[in-house]
Amino acid sequence: MASTLNEQTLFKKLLLWCFCFAIFIIHADAPINIFPPGLLDQVEAEYDKDARERVEEWQSLVNNQQDRAEKEKLNRVNRFFNKVRFVEDIRVWGQEDYWATPVEFLGRNAGDCEDFTIAKYFTLRALGVPSEKLRLMYVRALRLKQSHMVLAYFEEPDSMPLILDNINRKILPASYRKDLKPIYSFNGDGLWAAKAQGRGRKIKNKGGHSTWESLMSRIERGQ
Repeated sequence: MASTLNEQTLFKKLLLWCFCFAIFIIHADAPINIFPPGLLDQVEAEYDKDARERVEEWQSLVNNQQDRAEKEKLNRVNRFFNKVRFVEDIRVWGQEDYWATPVEFLGRNAGDCEDFTIAKYFTLRALGVPSEKLRLMYVRALRLKQSHMVLAYFEEPDSMPLILDNINRKILPASYRKDLKPIYSFNGDGLWAAKAQGRGRKIKNKGGHSTWESLMSRIERGQ
């Protein structure tokens, strides 16, 4: 399922994303330590033993898939996170819109479409997939008439992107996803106004916003 947002909220989020969704160059190019010392003990203390096991499985995925081909990494990561339950932010965090880190996502074993996409993005970055091949994409789920977020993978800059999604769990080319209307996409290199099949025109370079900075800060603290 996708996030249920009314049109006014969608417009506000779209304006916010126009200013916020670009990662600082230090975050785009430098490796992020997603497994700091003591993480597992911290997870068990904060959540429970089941959460610790989920994070251990995530660590194993990252450690054991480094030498795989990129397409295999996409499949492994997509399958792993799509096992997590879809639950709206208001039920998980008591907030209308909360961007969970992968640890928080696995800790609660629940999250919305943004959390699925963020977790897949950072895990693939930890597996060595370059940021220029990945875009977090804001779309409209036409059949559900809801806002939604997916992860797009571009093998080449002008290639048809592959879509990693929690609605349709198969990784498919964007041309096969007629149920999605791309609006905006972003990664560490900037923000794009989306066109057909997920490609788009770059409209903003690197920048920062407190919401994304907060997410990055929590990831680096191991939360």
